Amino acid sequence: MRKAHETVLEIDLNALEHNYRFLKSQLRPETKFLAVVKAFAYGSDAPRIAQKLETLGVDYFAVAYVSEGIALRKAGITLPILVLHPLPVHFESLIDNCLEPSLYSPKVLRDFLEVAQKKNQKNYPVHIKFNTGLNRLGFWENDVDFITETLNEREEIKVVSIFSHLAASEDLKEAPFTYRQIEIFEKIAEEVTEKLKHAPFKHLLNTSGIINYRNAQYDMVRSGIGLYGFGNDRIVDADLRPVVTLKTVISQIHKIEPGETVGYNRAFTSTEYRKTATLPIGHADGIGRQYGKGKTFVHVKGQLALIIGNVCMDMIMIDVTGIDCAAGDEVIIFGENPTAESFAASANTISYELLTGISQRVKRQYMGR
Repeated sequence: MRKAHETVLEIDLNALEHNYRFLKSQLRPETKFLAVVKAFAYGSDAPRIAQKLETLGVDYFAVAYVSEGIALRKAGITLPILVLHPLPVHFESLIDNCLEPSLYSPKVLRDFLEVAQKKNQKNYPVHIKFNTGLNRLGFWENDVDFITETLNEREEIKVVSIFSHLAASEDLKEAPFTYRQIEIFEKIAEEVTEKLKHAPFKHLLNTSGIINYRNAQYDMVRSGIGLYGFGNDRIVDADLRPVVTLKTVISQIHKIEPGETVGYNRAFTSTEYRKTATLPIGHADGIGRQYGKGKTFVHVKGQLALIIGNVCMDMIMIDVTGIDCAAGDEVIIFGENPTAESFAASANTISYELLTGISQRVKRQYMGR
């Protein structure tokens, strides 16, 4: 690893490859793999991540919004890109950039048909999302007749896949609910396939589903957080490698006397002589105020240092009493130790939120090819 001289997010492309190959090893050879690269590839760098995954042989990409898909196309990505939450206002741009929409309600289906007709499309690829229990987006089971009757009468679009999303695949205590979702999806898939004039492929599993419900692979699986090194399970995490490491440096050392306070609102009061270090990273970079006031540690010279006081917009202060360090020394916010998962857990949140919240003003550096 390189030594940091400023705040950087180090992206390990070799770790990404390792994680992809591990997840692929859990699948049948014929199962397709969709890589989720929404939210700047979980806070890293979507174009660079997608370029690497394309060379590794993934079959599909998924993003949340049309603008994310356009960014991938501008970066030279040629694989199919599923847009999970397209908005009708962007349908023309979606078609212009050969992106594939998830259609999840009667209104969205009608709106897309109208735009596809306007743009003289024929058999434009779309994906139909069904709600099987997450209750977020998706058609209901009783919409099958409406969907199939509508599409059998039109030639502007063609259903490439039908899919759904598991609500609690990482929690084995919720296995009965998950098996019920799988059962509902299978029933829907069978009915759609019977009533359409062709058989779309099917996908349901997310990262935890890949690990815990391998018999429901169907034709394709989708992985997001697993590619970036987290499997929502400590045992699985041992087989994965964190793709990103957030590093910074010490800007200044302070010696604090008993009774002195640190930071805004005097949120930390020293009871003895302490040594503190100020770091050039704050809530504008993605390290929110919830990590302050003694909740979270960072790593300095191989030792843990507690974040004290309130997190500022551009700075945090840490307690380095007893640590031999100086201005310019490197500090690991999270990476291998502490991991993003453990760092996030200290503030009662999850790795997803921490990773995707890293500001775009933080410089990205790359390891591997």
